[in-house]
Amino acid sequence: MSAVHTGGVQAAGPTRVDALLASARSRYTRIGPREAYEEAAAGAVLVDTRNAGQRAADGVVPGALIVERNHLEWRFDPEGDARLPAATGFDVRVIVLCDEGYASSLAAASLLDLGLHRATDVVGGFQAWKAEGLPVEA
Repeated sequence: MSAVHTGGVQAAGPTRVDALLASARSRYTRIGPREAYEEAAAGAVLVDTRNAGQRAADGVVPGALIVERNHLEWRFDPEGDARLPAATGFDVRVIVLCDEGYASSLAAASLLDLGLHRATDVVGGFQAWKAEGLPVEA
């Protein structure tokens, strides 16, 4: 196996997903489902990044924006042509929700990279939201 080179500099070895996740989560404070619910009620943007199959099987959070993971950065870049109306600027509070709280951590870190310094995600994701008895629609 040959080494990977980028710009004349040898790239570091691969990062394991657990290390990637820990690095992402070290950059911000995650919140629980109840806190996410309260912040969304107060105006934060709750974004459900689960795929259509997961939403069909388990339901949706009323009022959450549906933005599948592969579109998130384009829809929330405040200066991008494909941004949503909710992408009002770099100070918007975006709370990312995935199924179990793993992919959402990487997504929140990506939003931080875009400059959305208040981005976070929900510990335990949709499954924790549902277990907490928070609103879910079929």
